[in-house]
Amino acid sequence: MNVLVAGATGYLGRFLCAEYARRGHHVTALVRDARRAEGLADVLIEAEATRPDSLEGIMDGVDLVVSSLGITRQADGLGYREVDFQADLNLLREAETAGVRRFAYIHVLKADAMRGVPLVDAKAAFVDALLASDMPATVIAPTGYFSDMGEIFEMARRGRVWLFGDGTQRFNPIHGADLAVAVADATDAGRGWAEIGGPDVMTQDEIARAAFAALGTEPRIARLPDALRRAALSVMPIMPRRISGPARFFLTALGHDMVAPRFGTRRLSDHFATLAAEAAHHPSGAKK
Repeated sequence: MNVLVAGATGYLGRFLCAEYARRGHHVTALVRDARRAEGLADVLIEAEATRPDSLEGIMDGVDLVVSSLGITRQADGLGYREVDFQADLNLLREAETAGVRRFAYIHVLKADAMRGVPLVDAKAAFVDALLASDMPATVIAPTGYFSDMGEIFEMARRGRVWLFGDGTQRFNPIHGADLAVAVADATDAGRGWAEIGGPDVMTQDEIARAAFAALGTEPRIARLPDALRRAALSVMPIMPRRISGPARFFLTALGHDMVAPRFGTRRLSDHFATLAAEAAHHPSGAKK
């Protein structure tokens, strides 16, 4: 099968390329800069998904498109509407023209509960367009990635973790490699929708303690009233978009349990142990 991965140089995209290649598929990576993607796939195609003309013909002969395209931290002056909605819509339209057999998209969990957050609204608008099209679709809604837990680890490394509320909100984030397996399983099976989380359901407090345990340091957790989180959300609309965009998403998600059916074998505690080992070799900063 010929698979095209959009967003191939992102955290999840690299794992998607590797997983589909492992299954024997011919993988094409859609990238903005091929220099960042050497060895990532069988074929590298440089294109700007925000420009439909640059996509013409790139999906000829492709059976499956998997898009993890999106922005978390805004750059290049582009917003969520331009990338998470319009760029993915451009990909969908080209896929329709090329006769692609299935389009898979990486969404977010609990999008309906987070309406009004620009990132979520853009993704939800694309999902609506995808499901309204004649294209067979697979929508994946993950709980969150291990890489999203890097901020908690960094706070622990600096000596104190700050949490909103009582720390009882539950999460089961998933490693990118495990999520890539779940995505490939879903597309192989022709599933329409799948909500996916990692193997361990943990409270925010437990996640913080796991970070301290990996570092071998005494847990120091400070709790802020959840009213402060809600107050911060109330002023986000007047903040610069590059700051308010990701902050609104993360602050909103922190107010929900983000738990989905468990999948995978990679544990967050092991991920934190890896970060701790890296931090020991690079004391000025750990990788996230």
